[in-house]
Amino acid sequence: MARSDRDPSSGPKGGKPKRARHGDGDGDGTDAPVPKATVGQRTSHIKNKMVRSQQYHKLKHEQTKEKKKLRAKKQKEVQKLVALGLPVPEKPVSHTIDNQRVIDDTFIGKNAEEEVNARVAAEEQDDEFAEHFANARPPNVLLTTGFTCSKLMYRFLSEMLEVFPAATYYKRKGYSLKKIIEYAKNRDFTDVVVFNEDRKQINGMIVVHLPDGPTAFFRLSSLVLSTDIKGHGRATGHKPELVLNNFSTMLGHRIGRMFASLFCQDPQFKGRRVVTMHNQRDFIFFRHHRYIFEEKTRNKTEKGADGKSKKVKETAVRARLQECGPRFTLRLEQLQKGTMDTKGGEFEWLAEKGYSRDERKKFEL
Repeated sequence: MARSDRDPSSGPKGGKPKRARHGDGDGDGTDAPVPKATVGQRTSHIKNKMVRSQQYHKLKHEQTKEKKKLRAKKQKEVQKLVALGLPVPEKPVSHTIDNQRVIDDTFIGKNAEEEVNARVAAEEQDDEFAEHFANARPPNVLLTTGFTCSKLMYRFLSEMLEVFPAATYYKRKGYSLKKIIEYAKNRDFTDVVVFNEDRKQINGMIVVHLPDGPTAFFRLSSLVLSTDIKGHGRATGHKPELVLNNFSTMLGHRIGRMFASLFCQDPQFKGRRVVTMHNQRDFIFFRHHRYIFEEKTRNKTEKGADGKSKKVKETAVRARLQECGPRFTLRLEQLQKGTMDTKGGEFEWLAEKGYSRDERKKFEL
Protein backbone atom coordinates (compact mmCIF):
# COMPACT_ATOMS: atom_id res chain seq x y z
CA MET A 1 0.00 0.00 0.00
CA ALA A 2 1.37 3.38 -0.97
CA ARG A 3 2.13 5.82 1.89
CA SER A 4 -0.03 8.94 2.09
CA ASP A 5 1.63 12.25 1.30
CA ARG A 6 -0.73 14.32 3.50
CA ASP A 7 0.65 16.69 6.11
CA PRO A 8 0.84 14.95 9.52
CA SER A 9 -0.13 18.18 11.30
CA SER A 10 -3.48 18.26 9.52
CA GLY A 11 -4.96 15.63 11.82
CA PRO A 12 -6.27 12.14 11.08
CA LYS A 13 -7.60 11.42 7.60
CA GLY A 14 -7.26 15.02 6.41
CA GLY A 15 -9.47 16.45 9.17
CA LYS A 16 -8.93 19.61 11.17
CA PRO A 17 -5.34 20.37 12.15
CA LYS A 18 -4.27 19.54 15.68
CA ARG A 19 -4.43 22.38 18.22
CA ALA A 20 -0.95 23.51 19.17
CA ARG A 21 0.00 23.04 22.79
CA HIS A 22 1.82 25.55 24.95
CA GLY A 23 5.54 25.32 24.37
CA ASP A 24 5.16 23.42 21.09
CA GLY A 25 5.95 26.42 18.91
CA ASP A 26 8.58 26.67 16.22
CA GLY A 27 11.07 28.43 18.48
CA ASP A 28 10.10 31.93 17.36
CA GLY A 29 9.29 32.98 20.97
CA THR A 30 5.65 33.78 20.21
CA ASP A 31 4.16 31.07 22.44
CA ALA A 32 2.58 32.16 25.74
CA PRO A 33 4.21 30.90 28.97
CA VAL A 34 2.72 27.77 30.45
CA PRO A 35 0.89 28.52 33.73
CA LYS A 36 1.90 26.32 36.64
CA ALA A 37 -0.71 23.67 37.41
CA THR A 38 -2.46 23.90 40.76
CA VAL A 39 -2.56 21.07 43.29
CA GLY A 40 -6.15 20.33 42.34
CA GLN A 41 -5.27 20.10 38.65
CA ARG A 42 -2.34 17.79 39.41
CA THR A 43 -4.57 15.36 41.34
CA SER A 44 -7.85 15.57 39.43
CA HIS A 45 -6.96 12.62 37.15
CA ILE A 46 -6.84 10.17 40.11
CA LYS A 47 -10.13 8.29 40.16
CA ASN A 48 -9.82 6.73 43.63
CA LYS A 49 -11.18 9.28 46.10
CA MET A 50 -9.00 8.20 49.05
CA VAL A 51 -5.80 8.10 47.01
CA ARG A 52 -6.66 11.46 45.43
CA SER A 53 -7.25 13.01 48.86
CA GLN A 54 -3.96 11.64 50.25
CA GLN A 55 -2.00 12.85 47.24
CA TYR A 56 -3.71 16.26 47.42
CA HIS A 57 -2.78 16.77 51.10
CA LYS A 58 0.77 15.58 50.46
CA LEU A 59 1.30 18.04 47.61
CA LYS A 60 -0.40 20.80 49.60
CA HIS A 61 1.97 20.17 52.53
CA GLU A 62 4.98 20.34 50.22
CA GLN A 63 3.69 23.57 48.71
CA THR A 64 3.30 25.12 52.18
CA LYS A 65 6.86 24.13 53.11
CA GLU A 66 8.19 25.73 49.93
CA LYS A 67 6.32 28.95 50.68
CA LYS A 68 7.75 29.05 54.22
CA LYS A 69 11.28 28.56 52.89
CA LEU A 70 10.79 31.33 50.33
CA ARG A 71 9.38 33.65 53.00
CA ALA A 72 12.32 32.94 55.35
CA LYS A 73 14.78 33.56 52.52
CA LYS A 74 13.22 36.95 51.75
CA GLN A 75 13.28 37.91 55.45
CA LYS A 76 17.01 37.07 55.65
CA GLU A 77 17.70 39.19 52.56
CA VAL A 78 15.83 42.13 54.13
CA GLN A 79 17.76 41.72 57.39
CA LYS A 80 21.06 41.78 55.49
CA LEU A 81 20.05 44.99 53.71
CA VAL A 82 19.07 46.59 57.02
CA ALA A 83 22.38 45.56 58.62
CA LEU A 84 24.34 47.07 55.70
CA GLY A 85 22.26 50.26 55.82
CA LEU A 86 20.91 49.76 52.30
CA PRO A 87 17.33 50.66 51.29
CA VAL A 88 14.79 47.89 51.65
CA PRO A 89 12.56 47.25 48.61
CA GLU A 90 8.96 48.23 49.22
CA LYS A 91 6.31 45.54 49.40
CA PRO A 92 3.96 45.49 46.40
CA VAL A 93 0.58 46.97 47.25
CA SER A 94 -2.26 44.64 46.36
CA HIS A 95 -5.11 46.18 44.40
CA THR A 96 -8.39 46.10 46.29
CA ILE A 97 -11.73 47.80 45.84
CA ASP A 98 -11.02 49.93 48.91
CA ASN A 99 -7.70 51.42 47.78
CA GLN A 100 -9.03 51.91 44.24
CA ARG A 101 -12.00 53.92 45.46
CA VAL A 102 -13.29 56.61 43.11
CA ILE A 103 -13.42 59.93 44.98
CA ASP A 104 -16.44 61.93 43.84
CA ASP A 105 -17.63 65.50 44.49
CA THR A 106 -19.32 64.59 47.77
CA PHE A 107 -16.09 63.33 49.37
CA ILE A 108 -15.04 65.25 52.49
CA GLY A 109 -11.86 65.13 54.54
CA LYS A 110 -8.16 65.61 53.80
CA ASN A 111 -8.36 64.76 50.10
CA ALA A 112 -11.43 66.92 49.48
CA GLU A 113 -11.57 70.47 48.19
CA GLU A 114 -11.72 73.33 50.69
CA GLU A 115 -15.09 74.49 49.33
CA VAL A 116 -16.71 71.14 50.14
CA ASN A 117 -15.33 71.08 53.69
CA ALA A 118 -16.43 74.70 54.24
CA ARG A 119 -19.95 73.88 53.02
CA VAL A 120 -20.17 70.86 55.36
CA ALA A 121 -19.00 72.97 58.31
CA ALA A 122 -21.64 75.59 57.51
CA GLU A 123 -24.39 72.97 57.28
CA GLU A 124 -23.41 71.48 60.65
CA GLN A 125 -24.22 74.75 62.42
CA ASP A 126 -27.81 74.77 61.19
CA ASP A 127 -28.86 71.15 60.56
CA GLU A 128 -31.30 68.98 62.53
CA PHE A 129 -28.55 67.67 64.86
CA ALA A 130 -27.03 71.05 65.82
CA GLU A 131 -28.86 71.20 69.17
CA HIS A 132 -27.53 67.79 70.15
CA PHE A 133 -23.90 68.66 69.42
CA ALA A 134 -24.31 71.96 71.26
CA ASN A 135 -25.43 69.97 74.36
CA ALA A 136 -28.71 71.89 74.30
CA ARG A 137 -30.83 68.75 73.85
CA PRO A 138 -29.58 65.53 75.48
CA PRO A 139 -30.60 62.26 73.77
CA ASN A 140 -33.84 60.57 74.81
CA VAL A 141 -34.51 57.54 72.60
CA LEU A 142 -37.76 55.59 72.26
CA LEU A 143 -37.28 51.95 71.24
CA THR A 144 -40.11 49.94 69.73
CA THR A 145 -40.71 47.03 67.35
CA GLY A 146 -43.11 45.72 64.78
CA PHE A 147 -46.63 44.51 65.58
CA THR A 148 -45.49 41.00 66.55
CA CYS A 149 -42.33 40.06 68.42
CA SER A 150 -40.49 36.80 68.94
CA LYS A 151 -38.28 35.79 71.85
CA LEU A 152 -35.25 36.69 69.76
CA MET A 153 -36.50 40.28 69.48
CA TYR A 154 -36.95 40.65 73.24
CA ARG A 155 -33.45 39.29 73.87
CA PHE A 156 -32.07 41.70 71.29
CA LEU A 157 -33.95 44.65 72.80
CA SER A 158 -32.62 43.89 76.28
CA GLU A 159 -29.07 44.15 74.91
CA MET A 160 -29.78 47.31 72.92
CA LEU A 161 -31.15 48.97 76.06
CA GLU A 162 -27.69 48.43 77.56
CA VAL A 163 -26.07 49.95 74.47
CA PHE A 164 -28.25 53.11 74.57
CA PRO A 165 -28.14 54.46 78.14
CA ALA A 166 -30.82 57.07 77.37
CA ALA A 167 -33.34 54.69 75.76
CA THR A 168 -36.81 53.56 76.85
CA TYR A 169 -38.73 50.62 75.41
CA TYR A 170 -42.43 50.95 74.56
CA LYS A 171 -44.54 48.07 73.33
CA ARG A 172 -46.07 48.65 69.88
CA LYS A 173 -49.64 47.56 70.84
CA GLY A 174 -50.95 47.93 67.28
CA TYR A 175 -50.26 51.65 66.98
CA SER A 176 -49.10 53.07 63.65
CA LEU A 177 -45.67 54.64 63.44
CA LYS A 178 -47.19 58.08 62.79
CA LYS A 179 -49.06 57.92 66.10
CA ILE A 180 -45.93 56.70 67.89
CA ILE A 181 -43.91 59.58 66.44
CA GLU A 182 -46.54 62.11 67.54
CA TYR A 183 -46.55 60.55 71.00
CA ALA A 184 -42.74 60.76 71.14
CA LYS A 185 -42.79 64.42 70.10
CA ASN A 186 -45.20 65.29 72.88
CA ARG A 187 -43.03 63.47 75.46
CA ASP A 188 -39.80 65.27 74.44
CA PHE A 189 -38.14 62.22 72.88
CA THR A 190 -35.28 63.11 70.53
CA ASP A 191 -35.29 59.91 68.44
CA VAL A 192 -37.43 56.90 67.64
CA VAL A 193 -35.71 53.60 66.75
CA VAL A 194 -37.85 50.79 65.34
CA PHE A 195 -36.57 47.23 64.83
CA ASN A 196 -38.42 45.02 62.36
CA GLU A 197 -38.42 41.26 61.97
CA ASP A 198 -39.71 38.80 59.40
CA ARG A 199 -40.19 35.08 60.08
CA LYS A 200 -38.48 35.43 63.45
CA GLN A 201 -35.42 37.05 61.86
CA ILE A 202 -34.53 40.67 62.71
CA ASN A 203 -33.95 42.29 59.34
CA GLY A 204 -34.50 46.05 59.57
CA MET A 205 -33.99 49.22 61.58
CA ILE A 206 -35.67 52.62 61.21
CA VAL A 207 -34.20 55.71 62.87
CA VAL A 208 -36.39 58.83 63.09
CA HIS A 209 -34.86 62.02 64.43
CA LEU A 210 -37.37 64.32 66.13
CA PRO A 211 -39.01 66.74 65.69
CA ASP A 212 -38.22 67.41 62.00
CA GLY A 213 -36.40 64.31 60.79
CA PRO A 214 -34.62 62.96 58.86
CA THR A 215 -35.72 59.31 58.72
CA ALA A 216 -33.29 56.54 57.77
CA PHE A 217 -34.19 52.99 56.72
CA PHE A 218 -31.52 50.32 57.23
CA ARG A 219 -31.34 46.65 56.33
CA LEU A 220 -30.05 44.65 59.30
CA SER A 221 -28.16 41.38 58.84
CA SER A 222 -25.55 39.07 60.42
CA LEU A 223 -26.99 39.49 63.92
CA VAL A 224 -25.12 37.75 66.74
CA LEU A 225 -26.34 38.18 70.32
CA SER A 226 -23.94 38.47 73.22
CA THR A 227 -24.82 35.00 74.53
CA ASP A 228 -23.57 33.53 71.24
CA ILE A 229 -20.23 35.36 71.40
CA LYS A 230 -17.46 33.29 72.96
CA GLY A 231 -15.94 34.96 76.04
CA HIS A 232 -18.33 37.91 75.91
CA GLY A 233 -18.38 40.56 78.64
CA ARG A 234 -21.22 42.26 80.45
CA ALA A 235 -21.82 45.95 79.85
CA THR A 236 -21.90 48.34 82.79
CA GLY A 237 -24.32 51.22 83.30
CA HIS A 238 -21.77 53.86 82.26
CA LYS A 239 -22.29 56.06 79.22
CA PRO A 240 -20.28 54.55 76.35
CA GLU A 241 -17.85 56.22 74.00
CA LEU A 242 -18.70 56.28 70.29
CA VAL A 243 -16.29 55.64 67.42
CA LEU A 244 -17.41 56.42 63.86
CA ASN A 245 -15.07 55.22 61.08
CA ASN A 246 -14.94 55.96 57.33
CA PHE A 247 -18.07 58.11 56.99
CA SER A 248 -16.25 60.16 54.39
CA THR A 249 -18.93 61.55 52.05
CA MET A 250 -21.56 64.21 52.68
CA LEU A 251 -24.23 61.51 52.93
CA GLY A 252 -22.03 59.39 55.20
CA HIS A 253 -21.27 62.41 57.38
CA ARG A 254 -25.00 63.02 57.76
CA ILE A 255 -25.63 59.39 58.73
CA GLY A 256 -22.74 59.56 61.19
CA ARG A 257 -24.26 62.62 62.88
CA MET A 258 -27.59 60.78 63.09
CA PHE A 259 -25.91 57.86 64.89
CA ALA A 260 -24.04 60.26 67.17
CA SER A 261 -27.32 61.90 68.19
CA LEU A 262 -28.39 58.59 69.80
CA PHE A 263 -25.50 58.74 72.30
CA CYS A 264 -24.54 61.19 75.03
CA GLN A 265 -21.87 63.79 74.39
CA ASP A 266 -20.28 63.24 77.82
CA PRO A 267 -19.13 59.58 77.91
CA GLN A 268 -18.00 58.12 81.23
CA PHE A 269 -14.48 56.86 80.55
CA LYS A 270 -14.44 55.06 83.89
CA GLY A 271 -16.73 52.39 82.42
CA ARG A 272 -14.26 51.66 79.57
CA ARG A 273 -17.12 50.99 77.15
CA VAL A 274 -16.94 51.81 73.47
CA VAL A 275 -19.48 51.43 70.67
CA THR A 276 -18.00 51.29 67.17
CA MET A 277 -19.75 51.87 63.86
CA HIS A 278 -17.28 51.06 61.11
CA ASN A 279 -18.25 51.79 57.51
CA GLN A 280 -16.62 49.69 54.81
CA ARG A 281 -17.95 49.54 51.25
CA ASP A 282 -21.25 51.05 52.47
CA PHE A 283 -21.73 48.28 55.05
CA ILE A 284 -21.88 49.62 58.62
CA PHE A 285 -20.50 47.12 61.15
CA PHE A 286 -21.80 47.61 64.70
CA ARG A 287 -19.60 46.42 67.60
CA HIS A 288 -19.74 46.92 71.37
CA HIS A 289 -16.60 46.36 73.49
CA ARG A 290 -15.00 46.91 76.85
CA TYR A 291 -11.31 47.77 76.87
CA ILE A 292 -8.45 47.87 79.35
CA PHE A 293 -4.87 49.16 79.17
CA GLU A 294 -2.17 46.97 80.73
CA GLU A 295 1.55 47.34 81.22
CA LYS A 296 3.40 44.20 80.20
CA THR A 297 7.09 43.46 80.70
CA ARG A 298 8.93 41.07 78.42
CA ASN A 299 12.57 40.02 78.00
CA LYS A 300 14.22 41.18 74.81
CA THR A 301 17.62 40.07 73.50
CA GLU A 302 19.89 42.85 72.20
CA LYS A 303 23.51 42.99 71.07
CA GLY A 304 25.78 45.26 73.03
CA ALA A 305 28.76 47.33 71.88
CA ASP A 306 31.07 44.38 72.46
CA GLY A 307 28.99 42.22 70.14
CA LYS A 308 27.67 40.00 72.92
CA SER A 309 23.94 39.45 73.31
CA LYS A 310 22.26 40.36 76.56
CA LYS A 311 18.72 40.27 77.88
CA VAL A 312 16.92 43.58 78.42
CA LYS A 313 13.51 44.09 80.02
CA GLU A 314 11.08 46.05 77.87
CA THR A 315 7.84 47.55 79.23
CA ALA A 316 4.97 48.31 76.84
CA VAL A 317 1.38 49.44 77.32
CA ARG A 318 -1.10 47.27 75.45
CA ALA A 319 -4.85 47.39 75.04
CA ARG A 320 -7.12 44.37 75.39
CA LEU A 321 -10.69 44.17 74.13
CA GLN A 322 -13.63 42.12 75.32
CA GLU A 323 -16.72 42.11 73.15
CA CYS A 324 -20.00 42.73 74.95
CA GLY A 325 -22.36 42.35 72.01
CA PRO A 326 -24.59 42.39 70.15
CA ARG A 327 -22.95 42.56 66.76
CA PHE A 328 -24.73 43.18 63.46
CA THR A 329 -24.36 44.84 60.06
CA LEU A 330 -26.42 47.71 58.66
CA ARG A 331 -26.95 48.77 55.04
CA LEU A 332 -28.62 52.10 54.27
CA GLU A 333 -31.65 51.69 52.01
CA GLN A 334 -33.36 55.10 52.16
CA LEU A 335 -32.92 58.53 53.70
CA GLN A 336 -36.10 60.57 53.85
CA LYS A 337 -36.72 64.18 54.78
CA GLY A 338 -39.14 64.73 57.65
CA THR A 339 -40.60 62.11 59.94
CA MET A 340 -41.87 58.94 58.29
CA ASP A 341 -44.10 59.73 55.32
CA THR A 342 -43.99 56.75 52.97
CA LYS A 343 -46.62 58.11 50.55
CA GLY A 344 -45.86 61.81 50.03
CA GLY A 345 -42.44 62.10 51.65
CA GLU A 346 -39.39 63.49 49.87
CA PHE A 347 -36.35 61.24 49.76
CA GLU A 348 -32.83 62.63 50.10
CA TRP A 349 -31.27 59.37 48.93
CA LEU A 350 -32.48 56.00 47.60
CA ALA A 351 -30.41 52.87 47.10
CA GLU A 352 -30.15 51.82 43.47
CA LYS A 353 -31.05 48.26 42.57
CA GLY A 354 -28.15 46.72 40.71
CA TYR A 355 -24.96 48.43 39.59
CA SER A 356 -22.38 48.09 36.87
CA ARG A 357 -18.91 46.70 37.36
CA ASP A 358 -17.31 50.16 37.27
CA GLU A 359 -19.61 51.43 40.04
CA ARG A 360 -18.19 48.87 42.51
CA LYS A 361 -15.36 51.32 43.24
CA LYS A 362 -17.72 54.18 44.06
CA PHE A 363 -19.18 54.25 47.58
CA GLU A 364 -22.06 56.38 48.84
CA LEU A 365 -21.04 56.62 52.51
